[in-house]
Amino acid sequence: MRALKIVIPLLLLSACGGEAEQPAPQPLPVETVTIDGQAIPNVIELPGRVTAVRKSEVRARVTGILEQQLLEDGSYVREGQPLFRIDPRELRASLAQTQASLQRAQATAANARAVVERYRPLVEENAISRQEFDAAVATSRAADADVAQIRAQVQAASLQLGYTTVRAPISGRAGRAQVTEGALVSATEATLLTTIEQIDQVYVVFSNSAQDVLSVRRSLADGSLVLAEGGRVPVTLTMSDGSDYPIPGTIDFLDQSVNEATGTVELRARFANPEGILLPGQFVRVRVEAGRYADGIAVPQVAVTMTETGGTVFVIDEEGMAQVRQIKLGAMFDGNWIVESGLQEGDRVITNNIQKLRAGMPVSVASSTPAPASGTAAPAAVQAN
Repeated sequence: MRALKIVIPLLLLSACGGEAEQPAPQPLPVETVTIDGQAIPNVIELPGRVTAVRKSEVRARVTGILEQQLLEDGSYVREGQPLFRIDPRELRASLAQTQASLQRAQATAANARAVVERYRPLVEENAISRQEFDAAVATSRAADADVAQIRAQVQAASLQLGYTTVRAPISGRAGRAQVTEGALVSATEATLLTTIEQIDQVYVVFSNSAQDVLSVRRSLADGSLVLAEGGRVPVTLTMSDGSDYPIPGTIDFLDQSVNEATGTVELRARFANPEGILLPGQFVRVRVEAGRYADGIAVPQVAVTMTETGGTVFVIDEEGMAQVRQIKLGAMFDGNWIVESGLQEGDRVITNNIQKLRAGMPVSVASSTPAPASGTAAPAAVQAN
């Protein structure tokens, strides 16, 4: 028993001594980039919709039966080209009737002028009264007025007859016909026959938040944001299948008012469309490079972890520990995220072993490089606002 009393305390002391001697965790080797201010592009990506530069609705201007369709649906038409023909017989008869009325009025006017000429010497010789001469002059003037009125009616009837041949108001691509031959079209209801759109040049309409527009203007005013030479704002498009549209465009309109319902400002860019790839109504992604920030911050994409609340990175604190830092992401360019807030110059951002890291874990820097330069980098992708 005495021996057991001596052995048990020794075993307990031995066990306690073993726990105290556990080795500290080894620092995880990592690679880092050191944040440094640099020139970065101010790239904005927004959804946009393609619209035609010019669009014309071809409507009936006279009432009648559609006699013939002269165009092929979807074909290219020239300005002034006949598209439809409306039965002209009723209007042709109306024109003939009005022309006959004009001839009768002209004959009446000619007779009235002849009476005036016969009365003129007689009134000077007092062979007739002045009152009779004045009445003849008034009758002649009334007859001339009737001629002018009916001549105008002839012109109107001739125009109406001309409207029975419906012509293209502009050159462009015609849509499908909205009526069929034999249908009754109405001038009163302005029956839609077809539409014509010019798509060799197209507009892309998109909207940006009023807050972002104000931020860009302030940055331009204080010099932190600098536009390209000549004040150009390049615009490129990404199609719905992810491919890039090969021809860049330019912004040609910026609305000067804010949409009260959405809080956005409308912008419009113009693009050449020689191959007809862009179609009216099509949705695209618009990339706008609105200058460059002279002192921006960017980090490699591999260093950023996306969460429900945004992006995070691991930085090394003064004690050599890894710490999680919440950051606000902007656009992405050339494999780098633009950081709007959350990092500052001098921070060391970890770029590898991200899955093994935990907050407060000791790390050792295997290699460190400056943040990637972007002075000549072209934007490759951007984050939607």
